[in-house]
Amino acid sequence: MIIYIYGEDTFRSHTYLKQQVERFKKERDPQGMNVVFLDGQKTESNRLWNEIMAMSFLAEKRMVIIQNVLSSKDQDMLESLVEGVKDKKMPEMNIVIFYQSEPVGKSKIAQELQKMLVKEKWARQFENLVGSMLAVWIKEEATKRGGAINASAVNFLAQNAGNDMWYLNSLLDQLAAYAAPTTPIPLLGQEGKHEITLADAQLFLEEKVDDSIFNMVDAIVAGNRKLAFKLVEEQRRLGEEDGHIFGMILRQFRILISLRDLFNRQENITSDLMAKMLDLHPFVVKKSLPLLQRRASNDGARHDFVKSKYSLDKLKNIYQQLLEIDIKTKTGLADQSLLIDLFVGKSGI
Repeated sequence: MIIYIYGEDTFRSHTYLKQQVERFKKERDPQGMNVVFLDGQKTESNRLWNEIMAMSFLAEKRMVIIQNVLSSKDQDMLESLVEGVKDKKMPEMNIVIFYQSEPVGKSKIAQELQKMLVKEKWARQFENLVGSMLAVWIKEEATKRGGAINASAVNFLAQNAGNDMWYLNSLLDQLAAYAAPTTPIPLLGQEGKHEITLADAQLFLEEKVDDSIFNMVDAIVAGNRKLAFKLVEEQRRLGEEDGHIFGMILRQFRILISLRDLFNRQENITSDLMAKMLDLHPFVVKKSLPLLQRRASNDGARHDFVKSKYSLDKLKNIYQQLLEIDIKTKTGLADQSLLIDLFVGKSGI
């Protein structure tokens, strides 16, 4: 029996491998005497095959885990494995797991073995989670830890932790411990926390600054419809849902309104002070300022918006359009994807 476990998401693939090993030990090999781990890049071909073909000891089956053999430079060993898989030489009484957490070698024989293993009945691929799939995973993991997490915290973690599942798993452990109910203090009536909130998540994770959103909104503000459509479609191709894309656009225009309003009230102000007053990441402010056609003075401290194409009233009008899209989407009056495209199509007008 051959099992192939692979994919970019090494955290989930490693978790799955661990589950298979633990299940095997529980059901067939409590002492762990028939479970063998082999480094596919260091183990010699003879020993590898000896372990694959060996009889189990005081158990019905034997499990052999071969790690990252498709990254090996030993062409002879790879050829022997291709032949072994093709001719079904591996005994059914043994479970052979090919676990690949590193890039597959570029050699012809490594690629051939990869194609064969992918077709195996028990092959399991773990792709990076994005969009709603990542959000679902975060929510489920929080539940497994005996707690709950609100939607805002889920979205914040999904957007700012990226697809580094190892880090995200550790982060959820920390948040679960932080938000766990504390011992009630009768005199004070304290019952402790029961849910991971956005404020909790922001304590443990700094907001990620993503150039893609700035570029997308920049194209919308500049009226570059062709580029704006291209960047919106790129977000969709990467797995982002229209709800998230719309949320990013809405948030960025809210930031632009805040920046414009603040400058209207205080002309001599630095970007760092703006960030502090608006509780924004300094980089977010610095990236957003050019969207208002920033023109720095000689000392570089002051920003001139007087000749900006987008006045506060203009930005408020755009923001109102976005709010109408939000209402129509939530009331089911129109498809959000279509409304976003129509909004982008009117950009720059």
